Amino acid sequence: MKILIIRFSSIGDIVLTTPIIRCSKKQYPHAEIHFLTKEKFEPILKANPYISKIHTIKDDVQPIMQSLIHEQFDYIIDLHHNLRTLYVKSILKQAFNSKVQVYSFNKLNFKKWLMTTFKINILPPISIVDRMFECVKEIKIQNDHQGLDYFISKEDEINKGDLPTSHVCGFIACSIGGQYFTKKMPLEKWKEICQKIEHPIVLMGGKEDQAFGEELKKIDPIKIYNACGKYSINESADIIRKAKFVITHDTGLMHIAAAFQRNIISIWGNTVPKFGMFPYYGNNDLLSKVTKKSIMIEVKHVSCRPCSKIGYHECPKKHFRCMNLISIDEILQNVNQQIAS
Repeated sequence: MKILIIRFSSIGDIVLTTPIIRCSKKQYPHAEIHFLTKEKFEPILKANPYISKIHTIKDDVQPIMQSLIHEQFDYIIDLHHNLRTLYVKSILKQAFNSKVQVYSFNKLNFKKWLMTTFKINILPPISIVDRMFECVKEIKIQNDHQGLDYFISKEDEINKGDLPTSHVCGFIACSIGGQYFTKKMPLEKWKEICQKIEHPIVLMGGKEDQAFGEELKKIDPIKIYNACGKYSINESADIIRKAKFVITHDTGLMHIAAAFQRNIISIWGNTVPKFGMFPYYGNNDLLSKVTKKSIMIEVKHVSCRPCSKIGYHECPKKHFRCMNLISIDEILQNVNQQIAS
């Protein structure tokens, strides 16, 4: 038996598919699990022991199609569900004379549109992971509630000497980056947090966050280590794994932290946990199964929030209240509780 799982992007979304990968393999141990994704995200999955083969594209799926046809899949689990995956599925169904069984994830885009446009919430109060399992229940792939996976090979682990001596005995990881402006807390807010935390800090982010990180490092160059842009995604994941706990925006590193069962203080701007993309530990939701590992900081009374299911490069209303009104005292109170524990 061969199963093809499809998710092209991005970091967090791919990490959120890992329970499907694991449960598919464990519940069908003789099956080959294949994964189709974008080339730049292959490192996230390359050490995953449940995957038999990773197929990658740059942007166009056409060059990979002949290789996929050759595999003769029995099942396709489409966890991206867009026009590109529709094309892949239609070509494979034609090639296999419709013998392949296809299961596609319902992204609930209409319900998200209601939420962002009219603030009408009829979304289920569960993780997107639990919703993914609903699309494969027909083939009896069930959630084992073991949470997310992230595997790092030995060569991708950071060396002890990579971090400053001041941070060897423990540090807080602060993920200051984000793909969109409206998901990132302003510099002055981060400055206040970094000034008042009396504990070593490692700043996490991409190359585009380096200058932001340097501004924060100026507060205390010994206490604050700017790791933005210095490490690969897997090396960054290893730093997250070694952190005492993580302060983060709604980013891929947040989900990686959850995969390592790190305690997380997440800060939410224009997006909301109600979309189902909150830190997932295997058995938590937004109602009855709340976990103490995850503290979600958000300004709930801003009427224009959420304005997008993804994000914007500037605030559509120009006031950016969803981040500007974030309570630093609330963040620091939770930071101190984490340090004390």
